[in-house]
Amino acid sequence: MNTAVAAGALLLSGAVVAQQSLPQGPGRDIVAGKCYACHTFEARVGNGYTAEGWNTVLRMMSNHGVVLTPAEVAQVTPYLVANFPEKNKVPAVIVPGPLNVTMTMFKAGITPGARPHDPLATRDGALWYTGQMVNALGRVDPKTGQVREYPLKTAHSGPHGLVEDRQGNIWYTGNAGALVGRLDPRSGAVTEYKMPDGKGDPHTLQFDRSGMLWFTLQNANQVGRLDPRSGGLKFVTMPTPGARPYGMAFDPRGNLFVVEFGTNGVAMINPDNMAVREYKLPDAGSRPRRIAITPDNKVWYTDYAKGRLGRLDPGTGEVKEWQSPSGPGSAPYGISAIGDTIWYSESEAAPNTVVRFEPGTETFQSWAIPGGGNIVRNTSVTTEGDFVLANSLVNAVTLVKLPK
Repeated sequence: MNTAVAAGALLLSGAVVAQQSLPQGPGRDIVAGKCYACHTFEARVGNGYTAEGWNTVLRMMSNHGVVLTPAEVAQVTPYLVANFPEKNKVPAVIVPGPLNVTMTMFKAGITPGARPHDPLATRDGALWYTGQMVNALGRVDPKTGQVREYPLKTAHSGPHGLVEDRQGNIWYTGNAGALVGRLDPRSGAVTEYKMPDGKGDPHTLQFDRSGMLWFTLQNANQVGRLDPRSGGLKFVTMPTPGARPYGMAFDPRGNLFVVEFGTNGVAMINPDNMAVREYKLPDAGSRPRRIAITPDNKVWYTDYAKGRLGRLDPGTGEVKEWQSPSGPGSAPYGISAIGDTIWYSESEAAPNTVVRFEPGTETFQSWAIPGGGNIVRNTSVTTEGDFVLANSLVNAVTLVKLPK
């Protein structure tokens, strides 16, 4: 059987299985035939969506190449809203406190359904985002709200993480395209560095002190290093199978720390020889997803599975954890350190929240994100010390201004 016939048979088989498992109703056959084109429907429906959320999801699918006619959209949308409504969201718990912040939401995309995944505050004051479903990087001018999108080279590359180099170039991971890319904002030129044999799923990326670019490959269970001068690539595999390295950050001493989303682990990588040391968190059910490091070399993580904020002292191995304000089901996600203070978002609270944690007093304060937030996968910090969110489902970037 040739490749095309095999792929067609696989898609047909998936549609048949889908028809057997999906609820009855108008629109079921369209969902079975179209929503299994890239992945199983069940793998992406998650906790369901509101009507507005499903409209955005269908736009994302269209942006990613799934062809749906207006008549099909009109039939599928009420089917999805009725059978897969938003559920399992926990009520947001808003903790009062002494700080007053202001939040300004900027529409992050010329095309609806862009699904901004990661934000990046650059040195020139701009707010960037990865337009994952439109295969573009976007730049927001917070002074004017003006948005410019930069198209990328490889189609459907799934731009994911973002970082700025010393020359002002914007680097990104092409999660679905098995590549790392560099955008020159001055010319719009894109340079791509492909993974060997087209394999791997580059995820989050950071530069070290010497200018080497490091990135996680979640499903490949590896961390990679790219030399921008030569294009050379090296990889190290995590000692724990299925560790799923996810968020990463460098400590003040230059060590690289990576949270392992597939297990209850945090890994430290020596940038000189790529040696890996893993730290196990006390709860086997913990699933750390994002990471931040304070000036005292303490490693902070959001425990997505248990709804906790955690702190690891790499020197002693001591771990301390705090329940996030909205509880075990709040799914803390994007996190940043602003000085000695920790800022993060609860991604399964309704509405999503911005949470501030003061380590010195071990106290929380939290705010509801205007428009619901949906959903903050990563965060960034401006040169002025303000907090930046990418809100994937509402196609926005939010600037949280802190009192100075």
